[in-house]
Amino acid sequence: MAEIAANLKLVKDRVAAAAERSGRRPGEVELVVVTKKWPVEVIREVQQAGHDLFGENKLQEALEKLSRLPGARWHFIGRLQRNKVRKVVPEFEAVHSVDSLRLAEAVDRVAGELGLRPRVYLQVNLAGETTKGGFSADGLRGEIERILRLAHLEVAGFMCMPPPLPAAEEVRPWFRDLRLLRDELRDRTGRPFSGLSMGMSHDFEVAIEEGATIVRIGSAIFGPRPTG
Repeated sequence: MAEIAANLKLVKDRVAAAAERSGRRPGEVELVVVTKKWPVEVIREVQQAGHDLFGENKLQEALEKLSRLPGARWHFIGRLQRNKVRKVVPEFEAVHSVDSLRLAEAVDRVAGELGLRPRVYLQVNLAGETTKGGFSADGLRGEIERILRLAHLEVAGFMCMPPPLPAAEEVRPWFRDLRLLRDELRDRTGRPFSGLSMGMSHDFEVAIEEGATIVRIGSAIFGPRPTG
């Protein structure tokens, strides 16, 4: 308990310092604690240390945890398949990984049927990596108006996962490019797109300096992820 609580405090202090370096208040950056593969008993230690916002990558794993952690808030941060949308939309405050127009349409359709309006982040694959989903920058430019016409979505902003480079400074350009793309689309559409979901344990301070409003952090709090 003591180690996880200490790690959480250290991460929050680093988030606050990075926010201040970028001319923002610490409260303007939200911390999503990534719980992939961690058992409920370990996650509960984070709750007991005063933090209640978590992120899960896998639906089945998440559903097993949601019922056992009352009071927790959840974001879905993994790749979302269209056939899982109906189960994801009612359970999560936000979806960080809407990576295509077809998926956005599926979320909109299900949300309309359920009487919901989920908050979503459009995933942008700025590096063109074949192993990751996401809009290309030009693809998003071409489809943003169609997405914004979907009545049952709140497009909060954009998300990216840069290439896995060893040094945080090496990924700064990807974070900057997402912010600049956001600014361009904001000017064009008049929508605020206030959310930028970017930055993980090894690079979140650089992401915040470049404008991140949500960072997704697991190993810096829990330690190395369990295998198996």
